[in-house]
Amino acid sequence: MNQNRAAVRYAKATLDFAIEKKAADAVEKDMREISATISESDELEKLLESPVVKSEVKKNALLAVFKDSSEITKGLIETLISNKRVDMLREVALKYIILHEKLKGEDVAYVTTAVPLTADLEKKLLAKVNNITGNKVTIENRIDESIIGGFVLRVGDLQYDASIANKLNILKREFTNSL
Repeated sequence: MNQNRAAVRYAKATLDFAIEKKAADAVEKDMREISATISESDELEKLLESPVVKSEVKKNALLAVFKDSSEITKGLIETLISNKRVDMLREVALKYIILHEKLKGEDVAYVTTAVPLTADLEKKLLAKVNNITGNKVTIENRIDESIIGGFVLRVGDLQYDASIANKLNILKREFTNSL
């Protein structure tokens, strides 16, 4: 099973359980913290991905780092460890956030640009995305200089790539195919 589908399944199961226990918002807060912490810490990411480090060490490290998390979140961590899927913890956290926001009628639009968005441009983009999705949308701007210019917009499963790097790759393929 591909990791993305497995992450969605773990996230759905966790969300269902959190809703049942009336703790979905608290678990979303935990998931945001998990995602941010793993993204910011190369050491933690390497620990989770390492096949050499024993599961018990990973479990103790994660439960120490996320000691203030809810019992549902701690249960998810233990489940991922026992199923030898702890390396996908960040992906499960991201999928949980997306699923919970959709449930609340909200979406997050991830906009990747080469430089930070201006407030005016962000407002225009937000209005356009709200019209397209019909949901309340918040924008999260990510900076990636490798796209050279333009932007990549991702809302849920939809992606629109208007980056210069993408256009250059398309041209390169056309030239290569025409030879």
